[in-house]
Amino acid sequence: MPITPATAMQSAPRGTTEPILLELVDEDGTTIGTAEKLTAHQAPGQLHRAFSVFLFDERGRLLLQQRALGKYHSPGVWSNTCCGHPYPGEAPFAAAARRTYEELGVSPSLLAEAGTVRYNHPDPDSGLVEQEFNHLFVGLVQSPLRPDTEEVGATAFVTPAELAERHARDTFSAWFMTVLDAARPAVRELTGPSAGW
Repeated sequence: MPITPATAMQSAPRGTTEPILLELVDEDGTTIGTAEKLTAHQAPGQLHRAFSVFLFDERGRLLLQQRALGKYHSPGVWSNTCCGHPYPGEAPFAAAARRTYEELGVSPSLLAEAGTVRYNHPDPDSGLVEQEFNHLFVGLVQSPLRPDTEEVGATAFVTPAELAERHARDTFSAWFMTVLDAARPAVRELTGPSAGW
């Protein structure tokens, strides 16, 4: 994993790791404090800043990722290209670009803001709660993927019809349709009418 100012501040001397902190926000998305990552996700959940990325190939197909089985939250489910949390003080755009590279081994050739969405999604399997103020991003991927197997179990590029089939058959993250629907206007602008999003 590349060391950036954001990732470096999470490492302590002698190989120990400090708890990962998330930015707590109010309903308007204004920062009001921090909380440890797992604590923020325990019921009833604390509203915190997050991001979701939707990358597309030149044919207008959406890149999905299946979350690795070793992840403590929503393991093995399919979801959008990349999602996560900025570190306190880290811009959501920078966090989205950083995590896309860390998880998929690729930097988007284009990445644009696509609005925000606020939601509250409990995960029935883990008991954790996604209480998030989510910054959305859409973009293009034009390089071969090199996924980190500790983060990503599988990837797939899908058309809208293929997504509908997969969504009916496979398990997806609790937040997937909420963030996709919120990002659709930007997705349509990026991919054009022929892609069908």
